[in-house]
Amino acid sequence: MAKALLGYVGGSDPRVLAEMRRLQQRVQDLESELVRMQAENDALSAAARHDSVLDVDSIDVSKAEPVLT
Repeated sequence: MAKALLGYVGGSDPRVLAEMRRLQQRVQDLESELVRMQAENDALSAAARHDSVLDVDSIDVSKAEPVLT
């Protein structure tokens, strides 16, 4: 029955197995790149939030001038 499901006697084609291994490695590489990019994005977002808080805190309200329209 298993031989009939495979379609032929002799097992899997080595080219198909090699391609499957190559694709699995590519998926692993992309997943690790995704994790690295998410960490970098989180760090950049945290730095941007930190910088924007510093910009708002640096405004001296007592010396601020009204906005002219």
